[in-house]
Amino acid sequence: MENDYVIRVVESPAEIDAAAWDRLVDLDPDPSPFVRHAYLLALHEGGAATAETGWMPRFVTVWQQTRLVAACPLYLKNHSYGEYVFDWAWAQAHEQHGLPYYPKGLVAIPFTPVPGTRLLAETRPARQALVEALEQLARAWQLSSLHLLFAREDDLTVTSEHGWLTRETVQFHWTQGSPDGQQVASFRNFEHFLSSLQQDKRKKIRQERRKVSDAGVRFRWSSGASIGPADWAFFWRCYERTYLEHGNPPYLTPTFFELAARHLTDHWLMFIAERDGQPMASSLIALDPRRRIAYGRYWGALERVDCLHFEACYYQPLQWCIEHGYQRFEGGAQGEHKMARALLPVRTRSAHWLAHPAFADAVDRFLDRERQGVANYLEHLADRDPRRRHP
Repeated sequence: MENDYVIRVVESPAEIDAAAWDRLVDLDPDPSPFVRHAYLLALHEGGAATAETGWMPRFVTVWQQTRLVAACPLYLKNHSYGEYVFDWAWAQAHEQHGLPYYPKGLVAIPFTPVPGTRLLAETRPARQALVEALEQLARAWQLSSLHLLFAREDDLTVTSEHGWLTRETVQFHWTQGSPDGQQVASFRNFEHFLSSLQQDKRKKIRQERRKVSDAGVRFRWSSGASIGPADWAFFWRCYERTYLEHGNPPYLTPTFFELAARHLTDHWLMFIAERDGQPMASSLIALDPRRRIAYGRYWGALERVDCLHFEACYYQPLQWCIEHGYQRFEGGAQGEHKMARALLPVRTRSAHWLAHPAFADAVDRFLDRERQGVANYLEHLADRDPRRRHP
């Protein structure tokens, strides 16, 4: 490969120097905490993203002599769970034509639909070398496809130059701003924020919060090192129970949360709901203190209370963000209902490479139609903007 690049593939982030990896993360103008070495290592050593769970790790690194100049997490997958960009129809089409779709290659953060850089690189040529290496590995391993999910523009520019296909999806994020969308000083408090919304939206939010309060539920929050072992243990009970109630085992493990709490201490905010002094629900928010961004992540409850989910996962975090000067709250994948809570639609993008030329052409045509559908969907959502309209 040109520029004396050397490609190395390892099976665990533990085989990569954490400082070298995080140096590439910190070079990014908009670094995500979820691509940091400690987070990926917690997923691996916590037993969440491993070959046994259908996430076979193959971390791809690009070197110049002894210097790590580019890297990305790559997982070989035999299913499409835990991704949030759905390709079941593509898998079915392959199967109907007698072609294997699995294993496929996934460049993403497992179970984490948060936009951010996926192709870590110190230079554009190094990022290009990383994409070329991914394609070469996919052919050598006979993968049906490569999927780079929830990527930033720098990643998508390079993959587009290599002929990868771009796919659009929609998420819902809250940001500080005035009713006409212009950036202004932070809201003074939650009521000030409500005043920026249309009257019917303000009324609905107040009614939903009142239902939780009238049920005798009160919330407390802790962040960082102040989240004690008992709170982490209670959160796990809630998280596990909610998954099991939906008929599925949880993606993440107690060991993952233990490692994430230990090695990413400053990146967590926990809300505990209590009634009559007893904990009964919890939500866990990820934080990026430097960029002042919060991410809605996980929740669970041991008791059912009307509107408790909205309070734990939206209103309490939004109130905390306003009080602590956070500028953005990302509510996670899907969820049109979030608009009524003032989380507004934003485009997210992914890149896809398919080995079979005929399927690549078919998917390209499908994505053209899908992008038009997304554009129409966003126009429809714009008519339902919850913010007050000014002349």
